[in-house]
Parts: sequence; C-alpha cells; structure tokens
Amino acid sequence: MINVKKISSISMAISFAFGLSACNAGDSSSTGSLNTESTDSSLVSNLTAVEVIEVSEESSNESEEESSSSNESQLDKAEQHHLIFMREEEKLARDVYASLAGMWPDASVFVNIGEGSEQTHADIMRDKLEEFNIEDPNPETNNLPSSIGVFTGELYGSYFAEKYQLLINQGSQSELDALYVGALIEELDMHDIVECPEIIEDTDNGISDCGLNYTDEPSLINAYSSLLDGSKSHLKAYVGRIESIVGEGNYEAQILSQDDVNEILGR
Repeated sequence: MINVKKISSISMAISFAFGLSACNAGDSSSTGSLNTESTDSSLVSNLTAVEVIEVSEESSNESEEESSSSNESQLDKAEQHHLIFMREEEKLARDVYASLAGMWPDASVFVNIGEGSEQTHADIMRDKLEEFNIEDPNPETNNLPSSIGVFTGELYGSYFAEKYQLLINQGSQSELDALYVGALIEELDMHDIVECPEIIEDTDNGISDCGLNYTDEPSLINAYSSLLDGSKSHLKAYVGRIESIVGEGNYEAQILSQDDVNEILGR
C-alpha cells in the first residue's frame, strides 16, 4: 500500500491545498489483471411475422435496458464518486502539463507525458464512466485548447479548478519548479488512485473509503492498475530531469513516503 507522508518544503503550499487528495498509454504492463442481436403470401402469416418482429424488438430493448441497469448497479456510491474524481484528476494532469509545456518549451517531458499518456488516461476514465452509465463531469475535455483549465463537474469541478491555478502559478516560477509540479502530480495521482482522496471523504456523502484498495470491480481494478503503472513511469521521468539539476539522489518525496518513492525509482 502507498503511504502518505509529510510534504517536502519545496511543494508544501501546493500539497497542503490538495489536502493530500491524489498515467502511459501503453506504458508498462498492469499490476492487476487488465480490464467491455420471407414474407409469406397470406395476411395471417404477415401479421404473425410482424408480431414476432415487434416482440423480438421489445425483448431486445428490454434486454439492453436490463444490461445497462445491471452494469450501472455494479458500482456502489463510493466507486462512482471515485471514478468521477479520477476522470477530473487525469484531466488536471493533462491540462497542467499542456500549460507548462507552453511556458517551458525546452522541457519536452511536459509534451511527451501530457499529449501522450495523460490524454490517454483521461480518455480511459471517460470510457469507464460510459461503461457504467455515469455522466461525464467534463464532456468537453477533448475540445482543445478551450477546455484547458476548465472543470465543469458538479461534485469536484471547483476543487480541480482551484488546484489547476495553484499548480500553474507554482510551475510558472522556474523550469525546476515546473518539474517539481510534474513530480508532485504523479505522486498525488498514485495516492488518489490507491487510497480514497480526502476531499471525497470530507464531503457530506457518507463515503469513508474508496479507491483501488477498496473496489472489487475487475474493470476498475484493471484500469486503475494501468494508470498506476503510468504514473510510476512518469515520476521517474520527472525525477530524472529534476536530479539533472539538483544532483542525483537528491529528490525528496512530496506526497508519498520516501521509501515508496525510492522503491519506484529503483533505489
């Protein structure tokens, strides 16, 4: 299990605002099992055929409705809230990286991760919402660039809009600050995939637990495991750039424990 620790001083303001609430299309292999109906000459015969067709269509529609309802009922309230939250958080990562890429064009890591993996991860969460018949909180996500920094979700939209601005402000200070923002987002993402984000628990919704450690839905386990692998790879990329500036071995964990980060980095 990923453990939360005190945030390092360089990102304390950001991490505090996040409340320790927590991406590689085709990045690495998943840590879980990856997880989707003659006409007759007589009038009587024709009428009978029509009746059969109508009954068949009705049965088909009923079957589709039952399947849809059954699929939706597979997720409890906690799983639904967490899935909605992760859709917004993957969009947050994509949006922040897109903005930082414009500020620091020499840091190709933002384009590589943002336009590639994070866009795919946001799409994966969108597809999971559709699979379980849950309304997408940000249906205009892929309308670029107008959707960058815009969060319309009723439950967590305002929360992510604030986080986006906070991260952009921090990342605009210097390229190194921007790289630390990238690393923080990846640590945050890993925490929020596995554990229940504090903002969900603090909302008056009766939810006290959620996330990968909570769900028993195979489709969610597969998707979250894939995202988790992606975030590990992205953290390595950001830390590599950071330590090319501050010195090898000098990166300090911002959200996760140092032991967890060191394990991810292979130290």
